[in-house]
Amino acid sequence: MIRIAIDAMGGDHAPAVPVAGAALALGELPADVTVQLVGQPRLIERELERHAADRARVEVIEAPDTIAMGEKPLQAIRSKPNSSIAIGIGLQKAGNSDAFISAGNTGAVMVGSTLILGLHHGFERPAIGTTFPTSRQSVLVLDAGANVDCSPSELVGFAHLGVLYARDVMGRANPAVALLNIGEEEEKGNAAAKAAHRLLRTSGLPFVGNIEGRHILLGRSEQGDFDVVVCDGFVGNVLLKFYESLGRLLHGLVERELGAATAGNESMTRIWRALDYAEYGGAPLLGVKGVSIICHGRSTANAIRNAVRLAVEATQHQLVQHMSREFAAAGKPA
Repeated sequence: MIRIAIDAMGGDHAPAVPVAGAALALGELPADVTVQLVGQPRLIERELERHAADRARVEVIEAPDTIAMGEKPLQAIRSKPNSSIAIGIGLQKAGNSDAFISAGNTGAVMVGSTLILGLHHGFERPAIGTTFPTSRQSVLVLDAGANVDCSPSELVGFAHLGVLYARDVMGRANPAVALLNIGEEEEKGNAAAKAAHRLLRTSGLPFVGNIEGRHILLGRSEQGDFDVVVCDGFVGNVLLKFYESLGRLLHGLVERELGAATAGNESMTRIWRALDYAEYGGAPLLGVKGVSIICHGRSTANAIRNAVRLAVEATQHQLVQHMSREFAAAGKPA
């Protein structure tokens, strides 16, 4: 049985959206998948009454406290051990759950996952991995916001995490890594990027070299195709926010120039869906000894549903176990 804990109190529209997303997920996932809705039972039960979810596959777990979006993450986790985030992550630590999903305070999820679950051997900080659509196939970009400043060795560590995730969850047979930079030449970039390039070249990972931002949209560069893009969290988060606006921009342009009928036809709808963050569910927090999926605060029920699917895939492919064995055997991944 696969048990997915969901922060029912997290997000701009909680608990309605997390509960609705859980119900949608149960409607299409195998019978051995159950969800654990963590939060205030009275509010959760009220929302469950609106849906036809199989109650035998739903467990409501009480967490009287919530962590607001504006609270300081470390202080909130330490002062609110009975919050939906802390209790939800704690279920996994105790062996009573297989994954955790939250659209709540991102920093609190990161801090809680790090403190409660711990980090894989050789890592000092986790990274957020975000799936980006391209004209070829999706690529994983990390870090997408967990760490504003990164050392060269941390960037190499993120590359290792990304390769394992791309292999186990994204189904890439031999995933290749690219380093996001301001130019393709080896000598381009700041000191950290130059050093990271040198380390990646001798890391044993399939490294295609530096890429520019334009290459992400293509999913390939002149040096080869890639599946994983490595950058620091400052750049990654700027890139993520830019990508999130791309679909709306293109939709507006098509509607203005070609009309609403064209913008809303079946083919264009598939394109908008490919550019919609909700289709990718959420972003895995990689490096922690568990499955933690971070969702957008404005997540829809569809986004939560897809986050549950993502968590199930990571659990089925034993991502955490594979990472633990690989990093323990290899030592510090840098």
